[in-house]
Amino acid sequence: MKIKQLIPVFAALILFAVGCNTAPQKADEKPAIQSDTPEYFMLRPEVEKAYGYSHAVRIGNELKISGAVSMDEKGNLTAKGDLGQQMKNCYADLDKILKHYGYTWDDVVVENILTTNMPEFVKQSAYRNTIYKKQFPTGSWFGVKELALPGQLIEIELEAYKVR
Repeated sequence: MKIKQLIPVFAALILFAVGCNTAPQKADEKPAIQSDTPEYFMLRPEVEKAYGYSHAVRIGNELKISGAVSMDEKGNLTAKGDLGQQMKNCYADLDKILKHYGYTWDDVVVENILTTNMPEFVKQSAYRNTIYKKQFPTGSWFGVKELALPGQLIEIELEAYKVR
């Protein structure tokens, strides 16, 4: 067969596949309205304004969360020298942001971790089993020379997706 003869066959297969993957809508259900308008969130507004970033933004079903670090409400480093505790502090902040938008850890699809001490992070990484109980997200671990503030040992950023 020539390519021109195969085009209708491929088109029919695509339409069939799309039709097979769509669930029928019930008569009393309204389709979910997805907003493409960005919804920004600041966990620590004064700190974030001073450094020039928003901690999270949701567009439609996607949620992107800036790297969380171990800091107090005034932007001061917490748990100096303790990577394990800094990691727990990061996850606590990330949990607040996920909950703000109605997401859970099961909705996280990407997790990127930056650390200035990879060997210590690898030792502490089992803590993540208490966070991700259903499955682990995709992501990467990066060993870096330094983070934004002196003494920061770890930074964790997330992306989540949820059907609303």
